[in-house]
Amino acid sequence: MDMPITFPSDGLALAGDLHIPAGHRPGQKLPAFIVLHGFIGSKDKSHAEIMARLLEGFGYAVLRFDFRGCGKSEGRRGYVLCHDQVADAKNALNWLSAREEIDPQRIAVIGHSFGAAVACYAGAVDQRFAAVISSCGWGHGERKFQGQHATPEAWAKFTGMLAANRAHKESTGQAMTVPRFDVVPMQEHLRKNLSPNALMEVSADTAQSMFDFRAEEVVHWISPRPVLFLHGADDTVTPTEQSIRLWEKAGQPKDLVLITGTDHFPLAAGNQRTAGLLKGWLDVHFPAPFPASVPA
Repeated sequence: MDMPITFPSDGLALAGDLHIPAGHRPGQKLPAFIVLHGFIGSKDKSHAEIMARLLEGFGYAVLRFDFRGCGKSEGRRGYVLCHDQVADAKNALNWLSAREEIDPQRIAVIGHSFGAAVACYAGAVDQRFAAVISSCGWGHGERKFQGQHATPEAWAKFTGMLAANRAHKESTGQAMTVPRFDVVPMQEHLRKNLSPNALMEVSADTAQSMFDFRAEEVVHWISPRPVLFLHGADDTVTPTEQSIRLWEKAGQPKDLVLITGTDHFPLAAGNQRTAGLLKGWLDVHFPAPFPASVPA
């Protein structure tokens, strides 16, 4: 069962869906996940929704929501700043922990791609999160962008865009708007995994915010709570080294799983191998209260 909800974040109404698993009994306090979507994406018809429904099937309550400026949430369209998203994740935790169905001491956070970077940062700075899972995430914005714009020509074009935005803001007071794939390139065949609600243009201030974001500087604060880094071993969007470096800098207990033959969307197309790996980790570090199997 899932129901539409809204919750406040810095004066904005953010849209979400709350999933309650079928085996829930009245009065039972459930462990829960907050699911964070990717770069100017959406909670709906997306990798975030795949994660949410999988976790619901495992027996967890789940809150998936649209960050401010995305999907059905309030906020300036496409104006996404990393620390604003961290605030949104923390405010989602405030709202979810007050629900009668939820055990407030057992709320974890999982994110994909950009959402994974936010999950790592939020989980590090807010000790209320009981566990953290990062799917194809990143921890160092500048180094990530260097991997995504790998040739000298591509790097010059990208950094030139950032410089042009700074000059444009100095002269006009407004940020430039740029195509999403000029910020985060993605091969054509992978774009079918994006939500139809994903935005195709983004503020250049967003790119600068990502460039400056350093989740790997705080990721060690997650310990002693458990953290899992999942990443496609063949990720052509977010360099796999980003999860390796996050794992190196994290404290125990920590696990790193690189999934061979998998690109940037490790749960897409019903990937049962990834689902099984996730379920096995959860059974050890953050178990659900009643048995659930990996969906067929």
